[in-house]
Amino acid sequence: MSHNTLVFLDWGFTIFHLLLSLFNITGWIFKKTRKINLITIFLTAFSWFILGTRFGYGYCPLTDWHWKILRQLNYNDLPNSYIKFIIDRFFGTDINSVLVDNMVVLLFFVAFSGTIILNIKDAGKKNEKQKTEEP
Repeated sequence: MSHNTLVFLDWGFTIFHLLLSLFNITGWIFKKTRKINLITIFLTAFSWFILGTRFGYGYCPLTDWHWKILRQLNYNDLPNSYIKFIIDRFFGTDINSVLVDNMVVLLFFVAFSGTIILNIKDAGKKNEKQKTEEP
């Protein structure tokens, strides 16, 4: 692959993965995005905890694919955490990986809980509305 293609893929993965991560932690807040957020949260949980039994807990195929591209661009010593990599890359830091991992897990479980609770409430309201509309 050419250097330009690898750079394009690097930034494509960076933007997509960052947007997906932000959507995972905020998408449950907005009624219009709750259902798709529920799906992306469950896909993330599946990746981290089910695929993680085989590849290591917290496994993400997007990170795996991105790391392969970065290695071809001569990035070495990539961290286990994609979020740590992003923070370090954009802010020129070397943030503590344990702190990042703990924050990621905390935010994930807040978002996971939020999307479950609000999707259940939305479904209950929909069922109530349908019952009152029946002749």
